[in-house]
Amino acid sequence: MDTGSLTGVVVSIVSHACGKLTLSMHNDFEEFSVERYSEDRREEWNSFVNTAKNATFLFLRGYMDYHRSRFADHSLMVFHEQKLVALLPANLKANGTLISHEGLTYGGLVVSRDATLCQVLACFHAVLRHLSREHIPKLLYKQIPGFYNTLPDDEVNYALFLLEAQLCRRDCATVVVQSDRLKCQKRRERDISRARHLGVRVVQETAFQTFWEQVLVPQLAERYGVRPVHTVAEITLLASRFPGNIKQFSAYGGDEIVAGATIYETPTVAHTQYSAVSAHGRRLGAQAFLFGWLLDEYYRDKRFFDFGISNEFDGRAINHGLLDWKEGFGGRSYMHDFYDICPENYVKLEPVLSPRLHHVARASVSAVPMSLMAASQTAGGGTRQSTPAADARNRA
Repeated sequence: MDTGSLTGVVVSIVSHACGKLTLSMHNDFEEFSVERYSEDRREEWNSFVNTAKNATFLFLRGYMDYHRSRFADHSLMVFHEQKLVALLPANLKANGTLISHEGLTYGGLVVSRDATLCQVLACFHAVLRHLSREHIPKLLYKQIPGFYNTLPDDEVNYALFLLEAQLCRRDCATVVVQSDRLKCQKRRERDISRARHLGVRVVQETAFQTFWEQVLVPQLAERYGVRPVHTVAEITLLASRFPGNIKQFSAYGGDEIVAGATIYETPTVAHTQYSAVSAHGRRLGAQAFLFGWLLDEYYRDKRFFDFGISNEFDGRAINHGLLDWKEGFGGRSYMHDFYDICPENYVKLEPVLSPRLHHVARASVSAVPMSLMAASQTAGGGTRQSTPAADARNRA
């Protein structure tokens, strides 16, 4: 064994039955292992998601697996000494690129509430080392926007910096901060007043078919030439699995549905997954009335209300009309970033992780007799000492 370097090596004290102390070394990075998700780990996966600090119900297998026929699941589970410490929801493309996650709005490394900076870095190291060994050339990382998190997860941003991850797309989500909400624009207030005067009412629906067939599908086809990502059968299935998270609100003028919004609800966010208004509804001001009611009444105690993005062409253009409408309710921008990561760059984390391991090593050997310490230093070429002068030079 080369004892001249402690990179990735932690020194521990082993007490034998004879009472003698010896030094043993092992590769600390090898204590982390990565496994592909399999159906028999479904309960373990879901349990971890439910207690993580940067996850939502989209990462639960009941949501992820509804479109498994369209996306080849390649989700990963990270273990430290056989304990689950992180997840990576992901799918593998035919070209070999791993995406976290192509079938979801966002993805990324999911960690526990008490995960520390060095633990998160070590999890990234383990995942990327695994991908490198599997000859996967690229990880497309769709970072979960920070306002979804129950606690900060900027450990991820630091990892992306160290990994020299390449920002390849940046979208702007328009979000209302309910605790410090800006005043609505006069135009939105006039729309809301007109709709109220004309008797528009909001109904929370138990079914999605009416909104899908009479408003959403025809309006998306007419205005943008697209269809909803989810069919009415799919959104109905998902809502049956997650009734507390997926909700439908519709605005009616008389007996006619004229606008609607499908909301994805998490502990911190009410997110507009779909929204549409008919031509008659626009004349009534129904969509503004609907969102005014959601902001003022139903979700007034929610931390954030997310209108979604207004970007086009992978973030390099803005639909200004759509953005203006959302900002009219007091929404402002939060970033939603996408990164290209080279798995072989896992080695770039080691210089930062190694001092942490040196610290553990020094703490472990602090009680070793000086004669044994001297022998260890002679064999290994010496140990770096921390002194006030050296620390001052390091800070300079």
